[in-house]
Amino acid sequence: MLKLKTLLVVLIFILPLEQTAHFNGDRIDQRGGIAIGQKAPDIVQNNPEGKEMRLSDLRGKIVLVDFWASWCGPCRRENPNVVRAYNKYQKAKFKEAKGFEVFSISLDNNERAWAQAIKQDGLIWKYHVSDLKKWRNEAAQVYGVSSIPSSFLIDQNGIVIAKNLRGMAIDQQLDALVKQL
Repeated sequence: MLKLKTLLVVLIFILPLEQTAHFNGDRIDQRGGIAIGQKAPDIVQNNPEGKEMRLSDLRGKIVLVDFWASWCGPCRRENPNVVRAYNKYQKAKFKEAKGFEVFSISLDNNERAWAQAIKQDGLIWKYHVSDLKKWRNEAAQVYGVSSIPSSFLIDQNGIVIAKNLRGMAIDQQLDALVKQL
């Protein structure tokens, strides 16, 4: 009986503590992905033209990291909200940040469909990346993305300050960071 209790303690309390991974030096809980308050791990993938782009290049700005795909109906319906937020805040003056940017990660595996959806949906920002591995996308795995659309709002220091913002919730979060005139 004692061995059974010991085994249960190990399974219930100790093993879950070991379920972490390292990604660019940061510890990430694989069960829940990146949490609010954690440093956002760097994302390095290619854009549709094959150019490598890095999330870390946007340090100093507020960044909406947006996971989506061309084949995802809810993502495509959410894209107008992301476009609206980008247009509204791209030139805004923030209290502590040097601007706002969107960093889109596509879970596509078809480069042509991905590029076409960017154009069709008017996703005019320049930070679009994918490794074209669909659900095996490395960034999606590290961030714990299990459904899309999924988003992470990152502050100027690279810290996640909000997750899974939709519609006007994007504006509410960004409004709190904008300088008041």
